[in-house]
Amino acid sequence: MTGAAEPSKVGHEEEPRLSFAAGGRVATVEVDLMRAHAFAALVALLVSALFGTIVAIKLVQPDFLAGAAWSTWGSLRASHTQGILFGWLGNAFLAFLYFAIPRLAGRPVMSRRLGWWLFALWNLAMLLPGWALLAANLPQPWLAIKPLEWTEFPLAVNAVTELCLLLMGVQFIAALARKPNDDGFYVSSWYVIGGLVFTLLAFPMGSVVPQIVPGAIGAAFSGLWIHDAVGLYITPMALAIAYYVLPVRTGRPIYSHFLSMIGFWLLFFAYPLNGTHHYVYTSIPMDTQRAAIAASMVMGFDVVLVVLNLLMSLRGHAALVWRDVPLRFVWTGVVLYLVVSLQGSLQASMALQRHVHFTDWVIGHSHLAMLGFASFMALGAIAHIWDRTAQCQSHAGLMNLAYWLILGGLLVMVVDLTAAGLVQGELWNSSATWMDSVKASQAYWWVRTACAVPLLLGFASFLAGMLTQGKSQPSASRDHPHSSGPLPQPGNG
Repeated sequence: MTGAAEPSKVGHEEEPRLSFAAGGRVATVEVDLMRAHAFAALVALLVSALFGTIVAIKLVQPDFLAGAAWSTWGSLRASHTQGILFGWLGNAFLAFLYFAIPRLAGRPVMSRRLGWWLFALWNLAMLLPGWALLAANLPQPWLAIKPLEWTEFPLAVNAVTELCLLLMGVQFIAALARKPNDDGFYVSSWYVIGGLVFTLLAFPMGSVVPQIVPGAIGAAFSGLWIHDAVGLYITPMALAIAYYVLPVRTGRPIYSHFLSMIGFWLLFFAYPLNGTHHYVYTSIPMDTQRAAIAASMVMGFDVVLVVLNLLMSLRGHAALVWRDVPLRFVWTGVVLYLVVSLQGSLQASMALQRHVHFTDWVIGHSHLAMLGFASFMALGAIAHIWDRTAQCQSHAGLMNLAYWLILGGLLVMVVDLTAAGLVQGELWNSSATWMDSVKASQAYWWVRTACAVPLLLGFASFLAGMLTQGKSQPSASRDHPHSSGPLPQPGNG
């Protein structure tokens, strides 16, 4: 493996020229679409976090906002999860793609007009109507809330979602598929293509088929989307960000593209089987349950390889991670990816499932995945593209404050929920009554509610940092390459 490369030769082991990162010409970037999706993402994040805060409050104050269908715990929880998945992360990934695809492909995205249609459909025909229908709780089959995790939006909204996924493929895959990327960043391109294609296929399997097929078979299909939403949409997009941002901001090549290819293929071969581990000890055939557990163990091995590859790319440069806020967001996402994935692999085993299934341990695990791994990657991507786009302004101090507020709130909440889950599991496996576990959980639920304060402040601080002109990042470079510190700093990546 090579060491630090010259600015004109940064990319992978063979060190071909990184034209877009070394100051070469960049294809037309739809900056207005990038900005629109980024701001929509942060607004959706704040709204979704408010939904989640109300859900947490209702656990300790059940009469809070009582008396209306829209304010029930179930409706608000669905609004929270769907808002995080589609409103926050969906828009954040789209913002990153509008920045990265012209650089990865060397050509612009398919169509600016298509981009605005996609923006309108995603936010005005999917997210907002989805929230409205969850609040209305109508009885009509096509407009009713679906009792399926991570896809509670009604079937009518799901049709718009599938159309949006198809348009995403047209908008972005067409540019990437014409020829391999010459700059050595093809790993990011592969993850983008894989994530868009698999999600287009997995979403209807998990959202529509369970509505048609009853019983345990339908549950098995719903498991496809419960986990594929994370593994085949969120994870590929987040890893595309990591494999893009780390080399660009450090000026170093990825440690091993051989390991990156192994990680890519293991993800897409093993992850589709994982969903059934949500149904261990059910009437689903035991061989299917064992296959899901085995696939979960394989994914733990895959994540170790991927994280090793990414962190080795940063070896010897801890100081750069410390002073570069976008890089620190992405680095933190990588570390949390390792933690949450190893936890998930262990959690899939029958021995641990017996104690933690249905407890708050699982809630802590899901927040570590979506608010930890995925959101830190997305925040790092937005901070990076804001730092590298002349039409955008950013305030490094506010984004640094946001990092510490979000990280602190997240870690306290995850530790709190994990402890609550262990207490609940112990009581459920004893002769104690159900209400004993509820009473024992109250203190933990109060801590969970209090964690909303630093999280909301952190999200607001990040949004303010996007709107405020301030001192740029030490490694920032907008329109021309320049150096900062001991490493070369590519100019246009």
